[in-house]
Amino acid sequence: MEHGVLFNIFIYLAAGVVAVPIAKRLGLGSVLGYLIAGAIVGPYALSLISNQEDVMHVAEFGVVMMLFLVGLELKPALLWQLRMPILGTGGLQLCATTLCIFIILLTCGLAWQTALAIGLIVALSSTAIVLQNLQERELMKTEAGKNAFAVLLFQDIAVIPILSILPLLVIQDTAIVESSTSAWLSALMIAGVIAGIIIGGHFLVVPLLRIIAGSRSREIFIATALALVVGIALAMEAVGLSAALGTFLAGVVLADSEYRHELESDIEPFKSLLLGIFFISVGASIDFTLLLDQPILVALLVTGLIAVKFIVLFITGIVFKIQRSQNWLFSCALAQGGEFAFVLTSFALQRQVFDNEIASLLVLVVTLSMVFTPLLLIINDKIIAPTFKRKVPHADNKATPEHQIPDDTDSSVIIAGFGGFGQVVGRLLHGYHINTTILENDVGQIELLQQFKYKVFYGDAEQLNLLHAAGADNAKLFIIAVESASRTKRILIKVKKHFPHLTVLVRATDRNHAQQLIRLGADHVFRESLDSGISLGVETLKALGMRANQAHRAGQVFRRHDEAVLHEEARQMHEHEPEFVNRSLTERRILKKLLGLDALTYYDNLNDAWSTEAHSNEDKNTVGNLAAAHKHNKSTGEQS
Repeated sequence: MEHGVLFNIFIYLAAGVVAVPIAKRLGLGSVLGYLIAGAIVGPYALSLISNQEDVMHVAEFGVVMMLFLVGLELKPALLWQLRMPILGTGGLQLCATTLCIFIILLTCGLAWQTALAIGLIVALSSTAIVLQNLQERELMKTEAGKNAFAVLLFQDIAVIPILSILPLLVIQDTAIVESSTSAWLSALMIAGVIAGIIIGGHFLVVPLLRIIAGSRSREIFIATALALVVGIALAMEAVGLSAALGTFLAGVVLADSEYRHELESDIEPFKSLLLGIFFISVGASIDFTLLLDQPILVALLVTGLIAVKFIVLFITGIVFKIQRSQNWLFSCALAQGGEFAFVLTSFALQRQVFDNEIASLLVLVVTLSMVFTPLLLIINDKIIAPTFKRKVPHADNKATPEHQIPDDTDSSVIIAGFGGFGQVVGRLLHGYHINTTILENDVGQIELLQQFKYKVFYGDAEQLNLLHAAGADNAKLFIIAVESASRTKRILIKVKKHFPHLTVLVRATDRNHAQQLIRLGADHVFRESLDSGISLGVETLKALGMRANQAHRAGQVFRRHDEAVLHEEARQMHEHEPEFVNRSLTERRILKKLLGLDALTYYDNLNDAWSTEAHSNEDKNTVGNLAAAHKHNKSTGEQS
C-alpha cells in the first residue's frame, strides 16, 4: 500500500519514539531499539512504510554527518599521530578478513571473482552502529574505542579502491574496459575535489563562516553548515568517491577553526535524527521471506561472518598488543557487516559481478549481523568484562607502550565570554599552563584575540548543543564572564540544569545581580566592582597613615562580612523595602564593631611589642591617634 511522504515520516518518528525508550529501559541500547522498530513497521512485517530505498538514501546522510563531526574532533596533527594505528590495525584487519572470506567461499564452489568481491564487501564494519554504541557507553576514549575508530577510518578510506576493484571482477566477457584516458581524467577529478576540500576549507569556508557569524543569525549559520556538508557529499559522489570520506576530510580541515564547536552543535541534531531513521531503514530492509525460506543457510552465514570477523579482529588485537579485556570489546564491536555493504552490493550488481540471488542473500546477512552487534556488546558488558575486572582489578589502567593512541583531551575549564573580565581570568590560568575552552559570540573580538594566539571558539553559550560540543560533560569548572546580566542568568540556568557536576563561577554586574545568581545556584559569584572598591578603600587607609598590613586586614574583614551579608540577603527573597533598610543599617553597625575590635586587637599587640625604643616617636603617635580614632568610632557606633 502506497502512503504519502508525511505518513511515512510519522511512522518512522513514532516507531523510534515508542521503541527506543523501551529498548533502553531493557538495557538493549537505542540502536537495537531502532532496528527492532524498523523490522516491525517494515514491508515484510506490518508493511506500514513504502519507498524504503528512497528513505534509506536520505537517511544515509546521517552517516555522512557523523563522519563530519568525527573529523571536527580530529585536528590534523592528531590525525597524523594516528597514522600507524589506522594503517596498521585497519590495514591488517581488512586484508586478513578479505582473505579468510575469499578462501572459505572458494572452497564452497564460488568463482574467485565473486568470492573476492564478497570478501571485500563484508570486510567492512558499520561505522554508524559501532560509533553510536561506543558513544552511548562512553567508551570512545578507551583503548578499544580508539582502535575501533582507527579501523573504521581505514575502512572508509578503503571504499575508494574497492569501488575501483569491483568493475575488474566482472565474470562476463562483455565487460566494458575503461580507457586509459578516461581513467586519467577520473583520477584528476578525484585529486581536484580532494584538493578543493582542503584548500577551500582553509581559505574559503572559514572566511565565509566568519561573515555569516557576523550577521548574528543562528538559522543562517545552521543553513550554511548543512549546505557545506551536503555540497561536499555531492562533489564526492560526482567523482565516484565516498561522501562520508569527503565530509570527514572537511571536518579535519575545519577542526582547528574557531567555528568548530558551533558547527558541531548545529549538525548534531540532524545527524542524530537521520541516524535514527537510517537504523529504522536497516531494520525494515530485513527480508523475512528469504529468511523463512532458507533459515538454516542464513543462520550459518550470519554466524560464520560474525565468527570470522571476530577471530580476525581478536588476532589483530593480539598482534598490536591491545589489552585482553579491551580486545574483547574491540572484537565484539566490529564483528559485523557495514552500511557500505549496501552501496557496494548495489554497485557490484549493476556491473554484473554477481547475480540478484547472491545480492539479496548478502544484504540480508549483513543486515542481521548489524542487528546482532548490540547483543554482542551487551554480552561483553554483562559477562566478559566483569570476568576481567575480578581477575585484574586495574588492568584497564595499564599503558600500552607499543601501540599507544594519542588522546586529544578536553579542557577541564570552560570560559563563556572573553571580554576584559574574562581575559583577566584566562591570562591567569594560561600562566599556569591550564588549558581552557573559550566561547565567544563576538566575531570581532575573536579576530582580535587570535592575533594574540588565544584559541577562541565562536558560539552562543546559551545553546545546549554547543555546551556538549565544547566538552561540558567532561569539564570540571565553568566560568561565566559575559557582559549581559540577562545572558549570564540564562547560561547559568542551562548549565546547572544539564551539567550539575560542574562548579560554576559567575561574573556579577552589581549586588542585586549577584543575589539573583546565588538564588539560581551559582557556586561562586564575583562582583566586578567589589575588588576595585575594596582596593581603593585599602589604599585610602594607607594614605591616612595606617600600616599596609593592617589596611589589607581591614579589607579582608570587610570582604568576609560583605559576602556573608550578600548570601543572607539572597536568602531573603521577598523582603519589603523598610525591612531591607533596617537590616542594612544593622549590618553596618555590626561591620563597624568588627573593624573596631580587629583594630584594637592589632594595636594592643603592636604597643606591647614597642616596649623598647626601637621605633620612632612618630610611629607611636600615628598608632596612638589611629587607635583613639577607632575607639571613638566604636563608641559612636554603639550609641547610634
